[in-house]
Amino acid sequence: MTTPKINTVRLFSALRAACWQERYSRQRLLKDTIAGITVGIIAIPLAMALAIASGVPPQYGMYTAAIAGLVIAISGGSRYSVSGPTAAFVVILYPVSQQFGLSGLLVATLLSGIMLVIMGLAKVGRLIEYIPLPVTLGFTSGIGITIATMQIKDFFGLQLSHMPETYISKVQALATALPTLHLADTLTGGVTLFILIYWPKLRLRIPGHLPALVAGTAVMGLLSLFGHDVATIGSSFTYQLADGTQGQGIPPILPHLMFPWDLPAANGQPMELTWQTVSALLPAAFSMAVLGAIESLLCAVVLDGMTRTKHSANGELLGQGVGNIIAPFFGGITATAAIARSAANVRAGATSPIAAVIHALLVLLALLALASWLSYLPLAAMAALLLIVAWNMSEAHKVVYLLRRAPKDDILVMLFCMSLTVLFDMVIAITVGILLASLLFMRRIARMTRLTPLTATDDIQVLRVNGPLFFAAAERIFDELLVHAQDYQTVVLQWDAVPVLDAGGLNALQRFIEVLPEGKHLVITDIPFQPLKTLARAQIQPIEGRLSFYSTLPEALQELEIQQ
Repeated sequence: MTTPKINTVRLFSALRAACWQERYSRQRLLKDTIAGITVGIIAIPLAMALAIASGVPPQYGMYTAAIAGLVIAISGGSRYSVSGPTAAFVVILYPVSQQFGLSGLLVATLLSGIMLVIMGLAKVGRLIEYIPLPVTLGFTSGIGITIATMQIKDFFGLQLSHMPETYISKVQALATALPTLHLADTLTGGVTLFILIYWPKLRLRIPGHLPALVAGTAVMGLLSLFGHDVATIGSSFTYQLADGTQGQGIPPILPHLMFPWDLPAANGQPMELTWQTVSALLPAAFSMAVLGAIESLLCAVVLDGMTRTKHSANGELLGQGVGNIIAPFFGGITATAAIARSAANVRAGATSPIAAVIHALLVLLALLALASWLSYLPLAAMAALLLIVAWNMSEAHKVVYLLRRAPKDDILVMLFCMSLTVLFDMVIAITVGILLASLLFMRRIARMTRLTPLTATDDIQVLRVNGPLFFAAAERIFDELLVHAQDYQTVVLQWDAVPVLDAGGLNALQRFIEVLPEGKHLVITDIPFQPLKTLARAQIQPIEGRLSFYSTLPEALQELEIQQ
């Protein structure tokens, strides 16, 4: 099987590898068609639910799954990834849509696409490997908690005129609104959630999303016979066509070319595209780009493990960027690779990006043929669907395992990231998490660097330095060494276990030589290549009777015995 090179920067890399460099047969097309239809059935309700959760009408989620899903599948670097709106973005997109409206959200998506293209061209695709597991697990769990909290309103049919921005305020507002609980919405959502939870135990090949939504809609229909109304997409959303025609729910038209800034802003008027507005959107766009890069590359890594293939990390970033640049001109909000849908794509037998293309075409077909039927879907059922998504995204089993088994430093990092994601912002959480993880890692490595006494005579002590002599450890090591030097005329350091000597370690060595009491002699032996190169670059020279270098420890001891 041909796979794209991991460091290539090329559009269409997955498509080239899967369809052009390999023989694409009718049998493979049949497998891709079945997989594409399967994933499309899953994507249609999810796309609508995620659009609603992001603060925009449901059709824009379908536009995203169709346009971005099609473009990214063709141009990206992972042959099995299925892209579209994802739950991870909800916590970023909702505040943007509330503050700047649909037009602001689409412009921010466009900006994030440009940033993703720049990331791909700059070959930063492999940097995903430098984000520790506790950080990714912390912010994905935090996003899951936030999404679940946002679904409480529709799941229970609470009467809440405005959802506050901060998480604590959201929880307070929902608690205050609990007396307005609507039993019909709750029952509809409860039945949908029940089926979603227990459907996998039946071990059927049919995804549980469709049966659960059908059951929830059926419950809503029964309740309506007894005069109990349930909020639906049709009752909650309206649209107006270009000819002035108004309707309820989802417009039965295909996405068409438009300028994102011509759509309504938060005040209902067309957006004024000024530098001030763009500057205000840049932080959100950066958050979208960072999260999109992380999620799409994590998804590609997961799929590589499932299929024993290799994706092109930078090619995938390019494809994601191109998709997020094009999609806003057709009403698409921010998209990235969806891990659950992509995994379902693999399990359904996909062999190439053609499966994701067929999934996108099915979404387009649903817009034309099923728009009126989709308007009957209850919001409580859609909320139940997102509750399952939030639970899966939280990866609670991994959180519990990490809490029980991982070192305390990793637990601290995960809890910090989770809390910061819930209470503040995903970018803050990732930034602080990586910084905290780096500091704790440096502390851990610094503690590993130590002095080990080997032999000692009346005038000579031999010690071995184990671990890197870098800025976080070197000062402590040479302070300890100064104590050892007080009782011996000559101190011999064996450096064979010193893999790294950085500027901090070099400075600590020079200071030690300066403060070494008169008449004392420091001998360094067995210097590895990197520390030797650093010493040579710094022009550290032997000092007669004070500093000496030898190739091996036996050679140094033999010379010292001769001198005595």
